[in-house]
Amino acid sequence: MTTLKIGTRRSQLALWQAGYVRNALRHAHAGIDVELVGITTEGDKTLDVPLSEKGGKGLFLKELEQALLDGRVDIAVHSMKDVTVSLLDGLHIPVICERGDPHDAFVSSRYGELRELPAGAVVGTCSLRRQALLRYRFPELNVVNLRGNVNTRLQRLDDGDFDAIILAAAGLQRLEMTNRIRQSIPTGIMLPAVGQGAVGIECREDDINTGRLLQPLDHALSHARVAAERAANAHLGGGCHMPVAAFATIDDEQLQVRGMVGWPDGSEVLFAQVQGRLQQAERIGINLADDLLVQGAAAILQDTYGD
Repeated sequence: MTTLKIGTRRSQLALWQAGYVRNALRHAHAGIDVELVGITTEGDKTLDVPLSEKGGKGLFLKELEQALLDGRVDIAVHSMKDVTVSLLDGLHIPVICERGDPHDAFVSSRYGELRELPAGAVVGTCSLRRQALLRYRFPELNVVNLRGNVNTRLQRLDDGDFDAIILAAAGLQRLEMTNRIRQSIPTGIMLPAVGQGAVGIECREDDINTGRLLQPLDHALSHARVAAERAANAHLGGGCHMPVAAFATIDDEQLQVRGMVGWPDGSEVLFAQVQGRLQQAERIGINLADDLLVQGAAAILQDTYGD
């Protein structure tokens, strides 16, 4: 019997994702044993300050990637929106599972959608992308930082600390909390984060056998969409926790990518849209980034995150 060890964060959502991959592997291969190995990351320990001030969401990867390189685990399962544009040498992400809901979710106990919020309403999110778009489109709102796992954020909402919070729809759906979603925010209002809703599997490049076992889990169209989005982000020099969005859709053999870069205070937001043949996903993402850079995106990103 082949045994695979999956490295995962210990949060409820991370464990769901790892369990999803474990079940998919068992379904794809007879005679395989899959073990979950819980790993606490620096990002899980640092909950009192915005991620952008502590190095971004790469804080959620370092310990998992080190466990891969040390051979303590064979694969690591990630929310792709949390994965940095570059990986440690010797590692790669050969598999993107079929993408879930990429939208952001409006969650509130009192209001049905964003447009119902009154002036001065307090909206919580830790994402600079969401903060920029909220302040740009709804400048009358009071947008404040909110960190913690999904349950912690929902509890603070229920305690009355916020009038509304913004979370990833896919996370709520996977945790069987769809009833908390009051509005699936249209992408025309809030473009999703790079890779949002997609689960990726990372492993060692030289582990050929594990790569072979993983291949049935790869979803080609989801992989192409995420590749385009990540190529745009990489070409911008962005991280996974910056005021950047890139969202790809596919119609027949055409891939369209929409993107934005904005000041976190919402004073200016740049938008771009490009399309091309599905087979050129990464090239299309780079073209999107070039459009945003021509508009002045580099100045925003450098000021927000430093050189």
